[in-house]
Amino acid sequence: MGTKHHSSDTVSDPKKRRKVGFSKVDEGVQPNDCIKIYMVSKEDEVGSEESFSIEPVDLSPFFEEDGKIYGYQGLKITIWISSISFQAYADISYESTCDAGKGVTDLKSSLQNIFADNLVETKDDFFKTFSTETHYVKSMISDGKVISNGLDAHFKADCSELEVVRVEGSAMGLLYCRLVPLVLLLVDGSNPIDVTDPDWQVYLLVEKKIDEQDTPQKLFGFAALYRFFHYPDSHRLRLGQILVFPPYQRKGYGGYLLQAITNMVVADNVYDLSIEEPLDSLQHVRACIDVPRLLSLQAIQPSLNANVSRLKEENLAKRTQITRFAPPSETIEEVRKTLKINKKQFLQCWEILIYLSLDPVEKYLENFRTVVLDRIRADVIGKDTGASGKRLVEVPTEFDSEVSFVMFKSNGTGEEFKEAEVEEGDKVKQEEQLQKLVDERIEAIKLVAEKVRVTSS
Repeated sequence: MGTKHHSSDTVSDPKKRRKVGFSKVDEGVQPNDCIKIYMVSKEDEVGSEESFSIEPVDLSPFFEEDGKIYGYQGLKITIWISSISFQAYADISYESTCDAGKGVTDLKSSLQNIFADNLVETKDDFFKTFSTETHYVKSMISDGKVISNGLDAHFKADCSELEVVRVEGSAMGLLYCRLVPLVLLLVDGSNPIDVTDPDWQVYLLVEKKIDEQDTPQKLFGFAALYRFFHYPDSHRLRLGQILVFPPYQRKGYGGYLLQAITNMVVADNVYDLSIEEPLDSLQHVRACIDVPRLLSLQAIQPSLNANVSRLKEENLAKRTQITRFAPPSETIEEVRKTLKINKKQFLQCWEILIYLSLDPVEKYLENFRTVVLDRIRADVIGKDTGASGKRLVEVPTEFDSEVSFVMFKSNGTGEEFKEAEVEEGDKVKQEEQLQKLVDERIEAIKLVAEKVRVTSS
């Protein structure tokens, strides 16, 4: 019977023993860690300090299933976007590639998830766009309708020569497709609009048309609004997207564009204007536009004065039930008819109007804080303790005690909540969260009030 022969040397001499190695696992790299994006207005800015760096949102959704890039060592991706033609070029460099079990990411395909056909093949092709598409923006808006010209904005934009142009048809579709990458890069969770739907309207904020033949016309930003039918013979507008491009942000252009749209809504006798999930920064700009308009509307003064007088006279710390300082329904309707401000936005502005009417505000700040607290409590928890409605109660589970809850629906007696309230125990944490929301809301009100006072003085 044969036997396997083992060399005595390999067993007795440790130095001669075989070594077992394991290949290094490819942990991948986050796209935001290796991708740099810049906006440039001319060829000379490519690769120079004059190019404007863009901080994109999380790019991982555009790459592999887990959002990482695999198979590259020393990967660097630099992307330049032209602010003239809105086409882009990606310069990709790396030390080496190696499939360490996760494959090698197809970078071109992943980048096309963002840029689609706007990504040109070579740097030379990209450079050529600065000469061949110098008048791209001008050609796209040539048949557009100017809805504002020399608008007297409260926001001090750097350029006094501005106009807002509505583009339609094929020009709107072609231009918007060039802007989609910026929407995806800069607006978290955004989706492109359907350019084939005729109810979408696109408004561009541009420089006024200029005579110089070789000078490109600047596009500062855009807004996309959707038109809804409102029975019986009107329509509503909802602002779905608004974006000022990074080189022009924080210079008043966003306020200018939003104010132009607001004026257009009134001039066209639209039923009202709403904004889809506005960020806090956009809500601030919107309030800074709407509050001065409301202050000049005499129809709201009687109800506003009545609410302010009541707040000054009462001691709300001793209240036995929730306080209500909302405007009457007829005032809400008058604001909608005259200024096209919807109810939700008007109620946001109403608190600011009350705050502005308190003089001195420090004397009545605790009462005002109570008004805001009761409103937020009603919005978050419910109108009253035993009122009909829905309530969320935290219920610890084996999965995640911090995010587990049960929804209870009351028929109006409040009996359904009693057991849950006993189990819920201490309300300290909930009260702390409410107070934090109140602090944030009052701070936001103060910022708008300061802005309004400055612009009205």
